[in-house]
Amino acid sequence: MASYSTSDFRKGLKVQMDGDPYLMIECNFVKPGKGQALYKCKLRNLIRNTVIDRTYKSGDSIEAADIQEINAQYLYRQGDQFVFMDNESYEQYELAREQVDDGWRYLKEGMVCSMLLFNGSPIGVTPPNHVVLKVEYCEPGAKGNTATNVTKPCKVETDTEFDCPSFVEIGDLIRIDTRTGQYIERVKE
Repeated sequence: MASYSTSDFRKGLKVQMDGDPYLMIECNFVKPGKGQALYKCKLRNLIRNTVIDRTYKSGDSIEAADIQEINAQYLYRQGDQFVFMDNESYEQYELAREQVDDGWRYLKEGMVCSMLLFNGSPIGVTPPNHVVLKVEYCEPGAKGNTATNVTKPCKVETDTEFDCPSFVEIGDLIRIDTRTGQYIERVKE
């Protein structure tokens, strides 16, 4: 198995510790007045989504994780399981609701997402940065409220709600930023 030495440490590195994959989200080089140089790192567990702090001495090494990122198409939901298909090998993967996290709010059938595989098994999925969703239900906006930043909850086709401006109506297509969950704009067909 490949490994990284401290000179290779950088943000975004995918490593393996105690059998779990981790993403290096922060790495700081510290040179104390005397003694060896240190690397203070923050690592996020890609399965449990927990963050740990680790300090490494200059010259230490850490095992590389067998992480692969593929494009996978969302097919359907079956209870709390979400089924995806690899666009190249046509292999299907099932992810539990915990693995999909808040991403389920944006998933539409046929949507291509980015999926992380650890040792060939899916551990997480990321929808595209922006998605277009159809408004299924919302309260009608009051006349004259379009000039201010008045928002209202709008239920969309994925069975979730987003805060949208009061001028949004049933049947409108809206663009949502999946990283923040914020309304961006109304989309014309």
